[in-house]
Amino acid sequence: MPVAVPEKRPKLNREQLMQLIAPLQFDASVYPLFIVGIRGYYRNTLGKPRVNDRGIYDDAIFLVSPRVFKSFNANTDPSSYRPQTANRKGIATLKPGVYYCYRFSIHKGKTAYPAICQRMGTVNITRDGLNKVFTGNFGINIHKGGYNSTSSEGCQTIFPAQWDEFYNLAKSEAEHIYAGKWKTKIIPYILIENTGQI
Repeated sequence: MPVAVPEKRPKLNREQLMQLIAPLQFDASVYPLFIVGIRGYYRNTLGKPRVNDRGIYDDAIFLVSPRVFKSFNANTDPSSYRPQTANRKGIATLKPGVYYCYRFSIHKGKTAYPAICQRMGTVNITRDGLNKVFTGNFGINIHKGGYNSTSSEGCQTIFPAQWDEFYNLAKSEAEHIYAGKWKTKIIPYILIENTGQI
């Protein structure tokens, strides 16, 4: 069965988004190309009211550079709930924050393909069934989701019909800003939660 996705893309403008991330003191002059995820963007209009659901595209991702401001339907949660057991770790959920550890690389899922990946440092996660924050290299990548699943065990996924546009635009902006060094430069990822302010 197809996964729920909004009929339209997120409607925030650049000024509104920058106001939302202002408390994080992110310096866009140092990192001119960056990505912002908003967990629960559609929390009141998709899925259960006032709840950030798993397994649907009820979140938003924005690609931001001096020349580009573009929104995408996305998922910033695991696709399902899987608690910790003796033989398996609880599924990961990325904590909100500013992460200076993403760059262009290869996402190695069932098939490997270019994506924006956690390769340059650590992130903070929680795990289902545990009341604890873990810090480390967990491979919390930004990659393509699916039509019948959001395809996430903790990764941030883009609705598949919008993936090529997202990746190609991010790549072209990275090449424009960083020229031949585009593959090695940090692309910060900022994750915030919609607590009702949107």
